[in-house]
Amino acid sequence: MKMNKGMMTVSAFALTFGAALSAHAGDAIPNHQTMNTWYSDAQNALYKKLRMTRGIGHHKKAKNVILFVGDGMGISTVTAARILEGQMKGMPGEENFLSFGEFPFTGLSKTYNVDAQTPDSAGTMTAMMSGVKTDVGVIGVDEDIVRGDCSTVEGNELVTALELAEISGKSTGIISTARITHATPAATYAKSADRNWEDISDMPADAVDQGCEDIASQLVNFEENLESRYRRLNVDGMEVVMGGGRRHFLPKDATANSPDAVSSVEGDRTDGRNLVTEWQEKYPEGTYVFDQYGFDLVDTEHTDRLFGLFNESHMQYESDRDNDIAGEPSLSEMTEKAIGVLDNNRKGFFLMVESGRIDHAHHAGNAYNALTDTIELSKAVEVALNNTDPRETLIIVTADHGHVFTIAGYPKRGNPILGKVIGVGNDEEALAADGLPYTTVGYMNGRGFQDLGSETDADESYNYPIDAGRKDLTAVDTESAGYHQEALIPMSSETHSGEDVGIYSNGPGAMLLSGTNEQNLIFHVMDQSARLTDKANWALKRRWPYWKYWD
Repeated sequence: MKMNKGMMTVSAFALTFGAALSAHAGDAIPNHQTMNTWYSDAQNALYKKLRMTRGIGHHKKAKNVILFVGDGMGISTVTAARILEGQMKGMPGEENFLSFGEFPFTGLSKTYNVDAQTPDSAGTMTAMMSGVKTDVGVIGVDEDIVRGDCSTVEGNELVTALELAEISGKSTGIISTARITHATPAATYAKSADRNWEDISDMPADAVDQGCEDIASQLVNFEENLESRYRRLNVDGMEVVMGGGRRHFLPKDATANSPDAVSSVEGDRTDGRNLVTEWQEKYPEGTYVFDQYGFDLVDTEHTDRLFGLFNESHMQYESDRDNDIAGEPSLSEMTEKAIGVLDNNRKGFFLMVESGRIDHAHHAGNAYNALTDTIELSKAVEVALNNTDPRETLIIVTADHGHVFTIAGYPKRGNPILGKVIGVGNDEEALAADGLPYTTVGYMNGRGFQDLGSETDADESYNYPIDAGRKDLTAVDTESAGYHQEALIPMSSETHSGEDVGIYSNGPGAMLLSGTNEQNLIFHVMDQSARLTDKANWALKRRWPYWKYWD
């Protein structure tokens, strides 16, 4: 495998002083990761792209990296959201562009997991963050793991792009509208044999006894955990963490409830720990917020660290935010606030932003919320563009996987994307072979039809029986927020899909993500563009007592 300059330097040192000293010094990325076939194949693919794009600016390096992940945002979701946003503007819709649709470079990502044709978010996000594809349901570890077996974690841990950025001295942050311990955000910082181990109450007794740490605890202990893997490393931890999921940080004790708690006992933790309090004691200079009011008060120019947990579980859908008890910031508001804190570091920053509830709306069979959350992601990307310098900031917008969501029939130009099909050349609803009208968008499988009117919470459908198959939609307003599309195959929840998803990129190194790519290449492009491994290795070299012998 061809190695980059930083890795070659470490190898030279190892040859000089032996394997023992090299282990003490510690490569930023351990050998088992760099020698993994997924990693080495992606490196080879990267070098091929570098050769092909020589002379068109790939030598420029990024000071900042922002990775946007629309969870479940497949190609058809992007298309339908683009049309819906255009129609909200009074346009026919098809000619509209989402913010990232105007990026200069677009490619495709192959989303399969090592053990699955149709993937989950844990395996896909681990691939994007570490450069190594892995199995369904595991976080930050390679495919040699056995899901649910704590004993198989050690030795299979992967180093992420966020961790490399942290080691190299950049500021780091994560944002999600899902629980911040959910699979996608967790894959930036955690190592877990099961994505469901969000707090200790979710873990089997044997995993706890063997010393595996729950995901919420790993977030709060991120700084110490990272330092423990490298000799003499001293980092300052993540500067920005914002999302949902308070229940995983609070003890199962009503006295620890937040002021806007919905449940009588908000916390789930059975170990008595209050991780919010632990974080505040660890970072007394930091700011903890739980509602819109506290969020709005944050002065980014004078805030060193920001921790926001805005909901007991996932944050609200964008269209449902007005119904939150204490108020929640939007994804675009969180993005702007995060950049304001992170860009105080002259060395730059790494930020991951997830629109997590696109996925949840699709699972509930509700296109309205999936599309409006995609539109909000587009606004967040625009905020990032307006608050960074494109000459020094690599912005990547992609999805971890798609959904079985389709755009079909033959509707005329400008037909409401959520409406019933009206054919080209007439103003009458088209009828299927069964004599009934049908919608442009629908699902291959899922819970099926629901007419919940103006209900803006897509999850309300889980309170009703599965009702798949054809329905008479003649008198139904299919454009309402509470309409849930028909589904062919009845299932308790609509499923992910296995097709490729889009990659939209702008800034230094963006052209390297054109074409069809293995999903784990995204890590390698971020690494190449921002020199994350090189800078992390240099930082480790400077802290190693035998630094003067390093080539």
